[in-house]
Amino acid sequence: MFTGPANQRDEELVEPMLKQLPMLPNAAGQWKKKPKALQGDRAYGFKHIIRLLVSLMITSLLAPRGSAHGSGLGKTRYVIERTLAWLSNYRRLKFCYERTNDHFRAFHVLACCVICAKRLARKRRKRPKRRQHRKHRARRMAVLK
Repeated sequence: MFTGPANQRDEELVEPMLKQLPMLPNAAGQWKKKPKALQGDRAYGFKHIIRLLVSLMITSLLAPRGSAHGSGLGKTRYVIERTLAWLSNYRRLKFCYERTNDHFRAFHVLACCVICAKRLARKRRKRPKRRQHRKHRARRMAVLK
């Protein structure tokens, strides 16, 4: 997560955000630093940002400024908008009460940890029951009768 001042334009934070990304393993176990693609709204669609992504060999899913609406990215953007809505449920994050950026970022990281923990706990509770083999099911039904 990368935070900046409220009076700074969004596209100015793209390059520092890409530079501070940590190394993450992919499905094959290889460590990669850069994402495959970057997605954003028209506020990020400046030509210099798109050129930066092309030079870093990152696929640009940014809508160019001034283009027609309806990029077709609504399904994947929903995940981002939903996550931002979850973060806005925490009172300390709606307004910046903190004096330093480090404290404000720490509350965001803490909220992200809480959101992930809740999602994992919900997935554990909703585990589907194991399907029984027909023979075992028939034997069990015979015992119950």
